[in-house]
Amino acid sequence: MLERFRQFWTNVWAPLGNLFLKWGISPNTVTFVGTLGVVAGALIFFPQGKLLAGVLVITAFVFSDMIDGYMARTSGQVSVFGAFWDSTLDRIGDAAIFGGLAMYYVGPGDDDWFAALAIYCLSMGSVTSYARARAESLGMQAKVGIAERSDRLVSILVITGLADIANMAGVGENALYAIPVTLGLLAVASTITVVQRVAVVHQQSVAIDAARTESEA
Repeated sequence: MLERFRQFWTNVWAPLGNLFLKWGISPNTVTFVGTLGVVAGALIFFPQGKLLAGVLVITAFVFSDMIDGYMARTSGQVSVFGAFWDSTLDRIGDAAIFGGLAMYYVGPGDDDWFAALAIYCLSMGSVTSYARARAESLGMQAKVGIAERSDRLVSILVITGLADIANMAGVGENALYAIPVTLGLLAVASTITVVQRVAVVHQQSVAIDAARTESEA
């Protein structure tokens, strides 16, 4: 759903990407630094209960995912390794965000069930990405589902930031319950997405196996 806005934000950050290229910075370096920023924002601020600060730091660096792609296309540095590097570091960044929230609930958030929910979202997000990657490695497609990566990240970051703003504005700590509610919705959406991808791959694999049997007959 949110992929439709990718081109808009890419255009916004294009001047910065051009500046990085002028300075001789490679797209892979931008990817690496961006991931370090996301990991630092999530694992330093979230466990301390500084949710809004963490969201702001993560948001500042998460746009590197668009900048590096733009830089690679503009400079002709698109490569197989670059795609692998980007996808691998994306998984690290995602894990840090949900892992940081789990650490928050183990610490100042003080709720083991919410911590478990954050860990479940972390796990299912990884499975969602793996299902697609594994399908593509076998010559099939699995880019389906109601919870794409961008949807999951934007949802949890926006709600976490707004909930902490409401808390600090005087609404009280009850505002923070919006976070586990969002985690619950993401847990359901991620699970459904995995089921959808398994179903789509199963349909393709049945057709492939049938065609192979006919050719061998």
